[in-house]
Amino acid sequence: MQEKKSYEYVVIRLVPRVEREEFLNVGVMLYAASRKFLQMKFHLDKKRIRSFYPDTDLRLTQKYLETFERICLGDKRAGPIAELPAPERFRWLSATRSTTLQMSKVHSGMCSDPEVKLTELYEQLVLPLVKS
Repeated sequence: MQEKKSYEYVVIRLVPRVEREEFLNVGVMLYAASRKFLQMKFHLDKKRIRSFYPDTDLRLTQKYLETFERICLGDKRAGPIAELPAPERFRWLSATRSTTLQMSKVHSGMCSDPEVKLTELYEQLVLPLVKS
C-alpha cells in the first residue's frame, strides 16, 4: 500500500445568478503536490441546471470548464496560465471569483492515490446531484 500524502481540493460551483448566491456543484479539482497531480472532473446536468435557471448558457459553461481542465493538465492551448507550474495553476484556478463559475474554499486531506480520491470526491459531491 502506498504511503498517504496530502492533497487539496475545491468544489466547482455553477452560480447562474451571482446576485442570488445560489449554486449547483458541477465538478471537483484536486491537487496533490507530492504526486505532481492536478486534475478535475465535471458534469453538467443540463436538465437540472435548466430547471434551476433556464437562461444558463450551457455551451459557454461547458467551454469554460473544458478550458479549466486543459489548464489543470498544462495544455498550452489553454493560454499562458496553463504554462505556469502546477502549484500556480491550482492557486489561479482555485482563487475566489464573482463569476458564474466559482470555487469553494480549498479543503485538504490525506490519500494514497489522488486519482482514486478525485473520483471519490466527484461521486460524493457532484454525482448525487445528477442522480436526483
